[in-house]
Amino acid sequence: MTDGPPTDRSPQSPLEFGRAVDKLRKINEALMKRVERSMDQQANAFSLFQTAINQETQIRIRTEELNNALTKLAQANVELSEARDAAERSNVFKTRFFTAVGHDLLQPLHAARLTLSELMDAQTEPDHKQLTYNISSALVTIEELLTSILDISKLEAGVFVPNIQTVALGAIFEQLACNIEPVTRRKRLDFRWRPTNLGVRSDPLMLRRIVQNLLANAAHYTEAGGVLLAARRRGPLVAIEVWDTGPGVAPQERERIFEEFHRGEASERSGGAGFGLGLAIVRRMSESLGHDLKLQSRVGVGSRFSITAPYAAPLSKAEPKADALPANNSYLVARPLIVIDNDLSVLGAMQTLLSRWGADVRLARDLDDVNEILSDSAFSPAIILADYHLDGSVLGIEAVARIRQCSGSKVPAILITADRNPATAEAAQQFDCALLHKPVRPAELRALMQHLLA
Repeated sequence: MTDGPPTDRSPQSPLEFGRAVDKLRKINEALMKRVERSMDQQANAFSLFQTAINQETQIRIRTEELNNALTKLAQANVELSEARDAAERSNVFKTRFFTAVGHDLLQPLHAARLTLSELMDAQTEPDHKQLTYNISSALVTIEELLTSILDISKLEAGVFVPNIQTVALGAIFEQLACNIEPVTRRKRLDFRWRPTNLGVRSDPLMLRRIVQNLLANAAHYTEAGGVLLAARRRGPLVAIEVWDTGPGVAPQERERIFEEFHRGEASERSGGAGFGLGLAIVRRMSESLGHDLKLQSRVGVGSRFSITAPYAAPLSKAEPKADALPANNSYLVARPLIVIDNDLSVLGAMQTLLSRWGADVRLARDLDDVNEILSDSAFSPAIILADYHLDGSVLGIEAVARIRQCSGSKVPAILITADRNPATAEAAQQFDCALLHKPVRPAELRALMQHLLA
């Protein structure tokens, strides 16, 4: 039997078999790598899935915490808003309370001042004169304390809103000099003031109050020497200065003296009265006006307080001086006057005072009384003295307007009020009425009436 030719099924040679094994090995390795990569991808995907789940949980926790924080913040904002509203209501209530109490206290002080003036003029014995003088000094002290408390309460409540306008310093200096001269004369101090035609941009009422407090402070602490009031132009500004030869202010005290209820070492040594509010009011008002307040002082030598305000062109027309008018009361003899006030004690005191000056006085408590007086065609008032606040929310300005309308002429009028609100001064100016604050000094009232009638 002979071998036939080789077929396809015949066994391969060792070389070919080795090659086939190597090929299968490579294929197997490639498949193993692919499987491994697939498993790695699945592991990564699972890891990412777990990470995503964990992150979602963390996000949900953080979101809940943020929502809770926002809720608490919103609640805190509501509570803060309620607390702010309550504080504002409290401030408004406090201001109204002090204003009402101040008005009610200044009313009897006003009547007492008028009655005391009559009593002082009637006294002839030195002991009695001294007694009435002591009573008058006590009333002045009470008035100053009440005014200071009212000013502080209004400043805290933000009621004082500056009414910036051109202010003539000459008129303010003259008025303040008349007020402070009796004090300096009694203490035998040399008081000097320099007349000026300078003007500034400021609130006239607040600026007058600032300079008044500085002058009163200087006169109070100075026991020997003098007090000087002056104004100097310094470029675009005007410096209003109050000099004194008092005890001076120690360096460690120069900030504290502007704090409320701090009277300083000099006040304690002098046994001075008061709540220590004068300089606190000066600082508060100067800050409201944007005026720079400075103090220079040497212990044992004296002090200089200055406040600077923007310069304004001086007013062209000066106010007539009160001392240029006659000093007697003859201008009031038989002059018809109307006094309007809802307080019977004030009406009685005014009638006594004005009748002693020779005037023909008619009294009214409300508009009905005014109409009754005006029904007498023979009576034509020469001047009106009206309280600003009457009963039933009626204003004295309404009574003034009624009298002027019935008389057909612009009868001079003086509004007398315990309300020191700037709006009251604006209303008086709008209706061309002079303004006096209670308690009124009889000499001040007489000088103003004399000026209006002249």
